[in-house]
Parts: sequence; structure tokens; C-alpha cells
Amino acid sequence: MVLLDTVPMNFIDLFKEHGVLMKTDKGNHLFQEGENADEFYFIQSGSVQISKETENGKELTLRICGPTSIVGGYSLFGEQTNHTMTAKALKHTEMLSIKKESLEMLLTEQPSLMTEYIKWVQIENLKNQSIIRDLVMNGKKGAIYSTLIRLANTFGIPDENQNIVIHFNLTNTDIANLCATTREMVNRELNDLKKKGILTFNNSYITIHDLEYLKQEICCENCPLSICRID
Repeated sequence: MVLLDTVPMNFIDLFKEHGVLMKTDKGNHLFQEGENADEFYFIQSGSVQISKETENGKELTLRICGPTSIVGGYSLFGEQTNHTMTAKALKHTEMLSIKKESLEMLLTEQPSLMTEYIKWVQIENLKNQSIIRDLVMNGKKGAIYSTLIRLANTFGIPDENQNIVIHFNLTNTDIANLCATTREMVNRELNDLKKKGILTFNNSYITIHDLEYLKQEICCENCPLSICRID
């Protein structure tokens, strides 16, 4: 499965030329909900979880971002805003950081980059809308299926038998947090899919044998891979 770059090449060059290298270890926060959103981070290596805590204390994971993803403040050319989510490193992560004010200046000086920024924001909005749509409209079972599809699109690599191996270590609790459901519900659905031969799992790695089955079950709209992703 061919995966698309999540960030236009011009943005990659922008961060490489003007970004400040930062490193953080597993479990550390890049930022937390309520803090000033005054930096953008381009992930070079590692992975970062973007999550939000609900009123009852439950954690909802919205994104798992790997190399070439951008996280941080999304509000440019406006008033200072605060983070509405929390970003935590899932492993040792290296990233390039640019301050909001610096990025605004760079985009103003280079109109072509402004166009790329607008395109990127549009894709991010479409990704968020599709995730919310699936969580709300497809029910708990459909939310699990759509999450598996997104994980396959983001981290999936075909093996010699054209099965899709999700090369990202995930526990059932991790998947539950991505689906806004319980670990017990995920356990039941994954075991049911295993019995049907749709997928197998070993050492927290999932192999999907029949991706089309999952798509048919949720009446998949076959969104572009740039949108149907978990990062």
C-alpha cells in the first residue's frame, strides 16, 4: 500500500531551514491542553499521540502522528489561542519547531508557501471531520472498523501474501481510546474478526487479511488516502 506524504515538500524544506531541533523522550509532553499554542512542530522521527480528556476523565485519542506530520498551533494570523488537546511522545521523538510569529512572517514573504499552508489546513480539517463522522454515525462497531482502516492506511505495509501488517504497536486499550469505546468492546470485536478470518494479531501487531470486508461493513466512501488516516 502506497502512503502519501502528509506534509507538502515545501513545508518540509521550511522547517529544515528555519526550525529549531528539539528532542523528547517517551512519556514527555510537547504541550498540554490549556497552554499557549505558539509553536508548530514537524516530526522527524518517533511518534506523538494527540488526545483530549473528557469531562468524566476518559481519554480520547484523536491522532497518532509519525515522521513528516505537523502538530501544534493551527491558528495563524489571528489572536493567540490555547491548545485544546494534549500531545505526548509515544517513543523518543525528534522534531523541528517554529514559533507562530516566525511562521507567519515566512508565509507572508513567500506566497507559494501560503498556498501550501492553506491546502494542508484543508486536509487536516477534512481528516478531523471524517473521524468525527465515523465515531458519531457508525456506532461503536463501525468506529472500530473505521479506525482499523485508518491505521492500515497510515501504518500498513503489505506482506508477501498481500495482507496488510499494521507496523505500530497497539494495545486494545490504545484502540479503544481511538474509538471512544471500552477495551472490552474492542476485545469482543477483534476476536470476532479473528474468528471470521478478517484479521489476526500477534504481540500487539495487527495483520488485516480482508480490508474490503471492513470497508463494506461501514459503507466506506473510499476517501483519498491523504484524508482516511490516523495521523
